Amino acid sequence: MNLPNKLTVFRIILIPVFVLLLSWPGQDATVLFGNPSLNWVMAAIVFAVACLTDFLDGQIARRRHLVTNFGKFFDPLADKLLVMTALIYLTAFGDVPAWVTTVIVIRELAVTGLRTLVVENNGTVLAAAWPGKIKTFSQMFAIFFLYLKDWPFSLVGLPFGEGLLYIAVFFTIYSGIDYFWQNRSVFADGL
Repeated sequence: MNLPNKLTVFRIILIPVFVLLLSWPGQDATVLFGNPSLNWVMAAIVFAVACLTDFLDGQIARRRHLVTNFGKFFDPLADKLLVMTALIYLTAFGDVPAWVTTVIVIRELAVTGLRTLVVENNGTVLAAAWPGKIKTFSQMFAIFFLYLKDWPFSLVGLPFGEGLLYIAVFFTIYSGIDYFWQNRSVFADGL
């Protein structure tokens, strides 16, 4: 297994660590004046490390010509698992509206299903397109700041994470439509 694929697997392994930090008994999401608890800060750091592996694995794979079908499929899947897990917890704690999480989860599952259809019909793995990469980037930044309770922007009352979240929702919808439009032949061939 090459280094980019190892980074993808490492990102998947970080998800249970992230969950454990958020599930620690007796920890409240905020401690004083809306600042995040220590567990949430540590969870945000683990989340950031996982996001960094997403950036690194892609850079290394392209520069060293180590792009594999495993990476094309599991890299976006790892991102989806990380983002969906983080959003479900944020929704459970009341920091993200349920409709936002629902839209993002439905899009992620639909695109994963589309990737499977493309592999079955064409024998090729659908690589991430630029709208999908922008979507992932905006989702990850929004989630990171939501787990930090918008610190340091909260010091001036700026809901930075929430603003990024709605930008992420836009790109989530746009990129989902783009993936289906670019691969509409899969459905035409199957009919």
